[in-house]
Amino acid sequence: MSLDPQTLGQIEALTSTGGISDGSDERPLLVLDVDDVVLHFVGPLLRFFEAQNAQLRLSTFRLFGNVFDATTGTALDNARVSEMLGCFFDTQGDWQTLVDGAPEAISAIAQHAEVVLLTAMPHRYRDTRRVFLDQLGLPYPLLTTEMAKGPAIRHLRGQTGRAVAFVDDMPHNLVSARQEVTDSHLFHLITDNSLRKLVPAPPQDATIVMDWNEAGERIAAALKI
Repeated sequence: MSLDPQTLGQIEALTSTGGISDGSDERPLLVLDVDDVVLHFVGPLLRFFEAQNAQLRLSTFRLFGNVFDATTGTALDNARVSEMLGCFFDTQGDWQTLVDGAPEAISAIAQHAEVVLLTAMPHRYRDTRRVFLDQLGLPYPLLTTEMAKGPAIRHLRGQTGRAVAFVDDMPHNLVSARQEVTDSHLFHLITDNSLRKLVPAPPQDATIVMDWNEAGERIAAALKI
């Protein structure tokens, strides 16, 4: 797998300013997805689509092909769904909210580990999300990627072999992390646990956590902090 060149550029820029540690850091590393891990996503997106006279029907855990015109019942084409998703990201601060317990748990871990946010979203929305996260009191470095997450996590780990934990709601991202950082501690967290029945099974060695109370304790134990 290749590292998204724009993600690499973000890492290098943050490293140069001290926002991300260089490759010699020996502190444990916690990498966090954002949507439906730190911020609610599916619920706000449902409400956003309703405001656009559209419906997201969660018969499967995918976006394209599951969004319909609320009046006609016609499935919206991918271009229209992409356009609407872009509008959602532009106005994310009006829709998304913090997941209960996330700020407190992350802050506690950050006293003893490096924390980096790694979100799969178009790079053009990174600045908007950065402003929103700052407003919420989440100052942790933010990276966006449009490619697999594993190579970014491997790069962030550096050369010290330090302990790594990664939390994501999407199993394929956990698989990517396992392939690139074979000894990483993987955690599968979805803010709305009712969606688990729609999601493919995570890797067998991933730890399933139901909320941030459980996640915080288990991550700290895995990182030995």
